[in-house]
Amino acid sequence: MQYENELDQFFWNTCWENNQTGWDIGLASPAISAYMAQYANKNAAILIPGCGNAHEAEYLLHNGFTNITLIDIAIKAVALLKEKYDKNPKVNIILSDFFEHQGKYDLIIEQTFFCAISPSLRKNYVQKSASLLNIEGRIIGLLFNTVFEKQGPPFGGGIIEYKTIFETNFILKKMEGCYNSIKPRANKEIFINLIKK
Repeated sequence: MQYENELDQFFWNTCWENNQTGWDIGLASPAISAYMAQYANKNAAILIPGCGNAHEAEYLLHNGFTNITLIDIAIKAVALLKEKYDKNPKVNIILSDFFEHQGKYDLIIEQTFFCAISPSLRKNYVQKSASLLNIEGRIIGLLFNTVFEKQGPPFGGGIIEYKTIFETNFILKKMEGCYNSIKPRANKEIFINLIKK
């Protein structure tokens, strides 16, 4: 089944309006926080696509990062982010479709965005991410390591499938089971650290 036309701005905004945001874990993912704790370049240009409540942005700000771009397609999500961060010059908030976004970044943080788009758009995601990254830029974050019983979103998968999709544009520095997932997602996540070719 193709989902591109169904998972549009109306769909995601309706989820936000109805408080149907079950993907939101309420805090920055421990795996992402642990990686960023040792990421030295505090001035790196960081993009968080499909950012939702952007808990990772809060972590980044508290840890000295200065150049964070948040993008989401849901009007309500972006409105909430603007209330929270609009006076902060270190955070750029954009209401847009990731696939139409233009910019250059050192790092893309992946947290529940890849699993929210139609699987038919995954190759487009890889190509778009590569085009947004500077030389030796990276995607870091989490992918689901499970196949969901119900039709998504979220959409799952596994390492073999993901390797095939990502290795066209990225060196797979790390793609393995996540050891520090939150308890409800234990043994169901893959941590990725992918370097643009």
